[in-house]
Amino acid sequence: MSAKESIGGVRVRPRDAASLVLVDERGAEPLILMGRRHARMKFIPDAFVFPGGKLDPEDLRVKPATPLGDVAFGAKTQALAMAAIRETFEETGLLLAAPGDVGPDAGATWAEFRAQGIAPRLDALSGVARAITPAGSPIRFHARFFTASATELDGTLRGSGELEDLDWYPLSEALKLPVIDVTEFVLHEIGRRAAGDSRKRVPLYCYRNNRPLVRA
Repeated sequence: MSAKESIGGVRVRPRDAASLVLVDERGAEPLILMGRRHARMKFIPDAFVFPGGKLDPEDLRVKPATPLGDVAFGAKTQALAMAAIRETFEETGLLLAAPGDVGPDAGATWAEFRAQGIAPRLDALSGVARAITPAGSPIRFHARFFTASATELDGTLRGSGELEDLDWYPLSEALKLPVIDVTEFVLHEIGRRAAGDSRKRVPLYCYRNNRPLVRA
């Protein structure tokens, strides 16, 4: 399945998006930071999700504090990593950053980073999965899921109001929350890694004829 699909004869390109799956492995069971989208939201209302959102043009112009490691999501990988860190800060108050300068071309959405003299810390990220919304959906995204350890975070958890019930959920409990299939798939990927599976794969969760398809 390509990143372009046809709906009613009109070609639709899914919007680039990124999420950050934060994992706290200091206890007996991994804890995952998740929140519930408002019922009034057009895209997956009332579903529990990871912090994240769409790629903004400004994310392409930000300078990181540290370079990105071995994560391959295509030409926009670094910008998507920036988006995941920015959205996480906006939605949760938690920072994955280090001393640095976001650069003169970073726009207003990065003002807080500039004011604090910090920039995104990309070396703490690894890739988990990517997913493309079904062709029949009126709102479509090509989402990339990054992960990072809770031990690398700064700041205090404080919701912005965009996500309700924002909290750290044990993995077994997170799988019981009202989540969509993609989120459930990513949670299982996190569980696989926590169990010691060292396979370096970043699978694609997509759809063929409206049926889920996983490509390694």
